[in-house]
Amino acid sequence: MSAHSTPRRARRAAGITACLAVTAGLATGLVPGPAHAAPAEDCAAAYPVASVASGAPVTGLTVDRGSAPAGFTGEVLGVVKNGLGAGRDMVMVELDSPAIAKAGGIWAGMSGSPVYAGDGRLIGAVAYGLSYGSTPIAGVTPYQYMAGYLDAGGAGPAGGTGGAAHRPEAGRERVAVDKRAVRVLAETGEVTAAQASAGFRRLPVPMSVSGLDQPRLDGLADRPYLPKDVQAGGSAGGGGAGIDTVVAGGNLAFLWSDGDVTYGGVGTATSVCQGRVVGFGHPIEGTGVVAFGLASADAVYVQPDPLGVAYKVVNIGELGGTITDDRLAGIAGDFGPSPDAATFTSDVRYGDVRRKGRTEVYVPDALSSVAFYGAVANHDTVMDHVGSGTEDQVWLINGLATDAAGKPKPFSITYDDLFASSRDIGGNASYSLADVLDRVTRFKGVTVSSATSIGEVAEWRGAYNVKRIEQYVDDTWVPVKKKAVVQAGTDLQLRIHLKGKAGETSVRVTKRIPLKAKGASGQLTIVGGNSTYTSIYGTKDVAELQKRLDGAVRGDAVGVSGTLKGGTEEVALALESDTVDSVVRKHKYLTLTVK
Repeated sequence: MSAHSTPRRARRAAGITACLAVTAGLATGLVPGPAHAAPAEDCAAAYPVASVASGAPVTGLTVDRGSAPAGFTGEVLGVVKNGLGAGRDMVMVELDSPAIAKAGGIWAGMSGSPVYAGDGRLIGAVAYGLSYGSTPIAGVTPYQYMAGYLDAGGAGPAGGTGGAAHRPEAGRERVAVDKRAVRVLAETGEVTAAQASAGFRRLPVPMSVSGLDQPRLDGLADRPYLPKDVQAGGSAGGGGAGIDTVVAGGNLAFLWSDGDVTYGGVGTATSVCQGRVVGFGHPIEGTGVVAFGLASADAVYVQPDPLGVAYKVVNIGELGGTITDDRLAGIAGDFGPSPDAATFTSDVRYGDVRRKGRTEVYVPDALSSVAFYGAVANHDTVMDHVGSGTEDQVWLINGLATDAAGKPKPFSITYDDLFASSRDIGGNASYSLADVLDRVTRFKGVTVSSATSIGEVAEWRGAYNVKRIEQYVDDTWVPVKKKAVVQAGTDLQLRIHLKGKAGETSVRVTKRIPLKAKGASGQLTIVGGNSTYTSIYGTKDVAELQKRLDGAVRGDAVGVSGTLKGGTEEVALALESDTVDSVVRKHKYLTLTVK
């Protein structure tokens, strides 16, 4: 068959125009939400860690199902001096409740659960478990180290942006114990002396992503910006737990994004006072002043784990504030408005079905992973299956970049391409924009305000492969296998034959070889398609990145590139054919000599 060929410039112009038109109609800020019911305040008083005595009874609050706190009891085992850092002790307790017994011990998601002394004052927050695995023995962060976080949000520049690709464990990830503490822990009968000697480790924070189920998440290819430990989760939004359930002992969620992709983690609130909440008893990343979403959550159940720590499975509930502080002894935030956000929009059409998905992303480092998950989820919803296809896609990134004078200037990055997959078009077509966002958010002085992807999915047409090459010499097309010769000052004309399941066709490239290349030679690569990931590697700023994208070879075209050396001046060749009606794969090498 003979494939229809469309000039690359026309396709790109049409795609970018469509993207700009759609994006112009999208809101760039958050729509004010309804007024939220205020949570009940407890304004707890701190019990001095210096007064904590071994054997003293304790009580506490946490959630194992739903959103209402339930009680537990326990006993103080002792205090680990300087366990949480210089001048910061950790309290060891043994806890008990029907839920704790059923789970085999304390669980991930219990971080922040308040522990009270007999007089009602707050000793601290459950935050650590034994490194051995699930046991009822917990390490408690004294509340006297956390109470100050209930003051107005910290001042100064944000200490970090959070992120999906990496979550550095700041503060004390592990707490060592001395021989006396090992003996005390072993005497409980819950662990052996050898197990106790491994000390405590911070309770994990269950991280979840809505929009995709676990098999889908596990089946996607890896990228550096995709988290390794994320679980599929749900988001009940306004129909779930209200923000008024974020009370002492209630579920407390921080969000890196909200919408199609609700991405975040869940722990427990320790105390609520004067419109603020403090919780967790340990950091998320420990980066100081932050701006994450603050939300409620519904606990579905606690999943025992015989090989590790039991964990709480949740649905994220109502968004109702901003986490402002990520400190070494806990997190804190304000009830009220949610933080500023970048908007990711995925607009996918498949046949007669079209859907626009939207997610607000609060954390720049999470933008690439959220865009990827959001695009995959929207493809799956629109297509209603995971399978093959081709997709004409155009995307646009808007933001501000600081210039040499230190002034923020608006920028836009645009790109369009044809993507194809014989197995999973939703996954394959979702990497390009995410790859670029991962790069852009690393640029110094750059802030992304929105990212939009528009794609039209069609049935899989098969692919073309680069099969053979001909050169136009003396008014004749001559087959070329490994070597070609061209006269300096004349045109190099190549015809590249394509053959595959998509059929058979050919494309041409022409390049005037300058006189200065006389006597030069070099290897040319004739390759179908392009990888956005490799095209932008090593870029340092927005301008360079856009230039690389402008020179990238589309998936439905053939690129010819190489460097000629040995003449009076080195000559770089970078050619691209017109497009064909499907993707082009495979490659060939050709040595070119200039006479």
